[in-house]
Amino acid sequence: MIKRLFDIVFSLIGLILLLPLLLIIALIIKVESKGSVFYKQVRVGKDNTNFKIFKFRTMFIGSDKKGLLTVGNKDPRVTKTGYFLRKYKLDELPQLINVLLGNMSFVGPRPEVRHYVNFYSKDDLIILTVKPGITDYASIYFRNEVEILKASDNPEKLYIEQILPKKIALNKQYIENNSLFTDIKIILKTILTIIS
Repeated sequence: MIKRLFDIVFSLIGLILLLPLLLIIALIIKVESKGSVFYKQVRVGKDNTNFKIFKFRTMFIGSDKKGLLTVGNKDPRVTKTGYFLRKYKLDELPQLINVLLGNMSFVGPRPEVRHYVNFYSKDDLIILTVKPGITDYASIYFRNEVEILKASDNPEKLYIEQILPKKIALNKQYIENNSLFTDIKIILKTILTIIS
């Protein structure tokens, strides 16, 4: 109850304070390339149900059909503005809408697409008992994930066999020590990681 109240209050404050920035980003995206300002992708949330996550569109239209993973900072599917937005995590700002709607929280396991959830074991499904979040331990630990994937000859295999299991372990760690204090600590760490 306290966590939900925290999410509602601060997502609303965030959307109001960031409105000028959100409008500027939206305008730049619209001018640079054809397509919607927002990219809505189906992810798996609490209770193993699908929902649509909001992001600023950072790729050219139809690029997601060429693969689910973004590999390296020079992925040709990503727009020039998209590189900047991804670098500073600004493409994630529209997820404040998800938080306000209640299908996401500020902190919680990052929601995966169904394709990768299908690799979860029965024990791993505990991750789907809590709301997914904008940030989590895994987001901080794998802040350079795109570069890790770029260095691999088989990014998909690397993600499934090495990165995904580590993310799952970190998500379970979060669930075991879930508290408002932990959430605030993760939010502060995320901000410091982006700045540094």
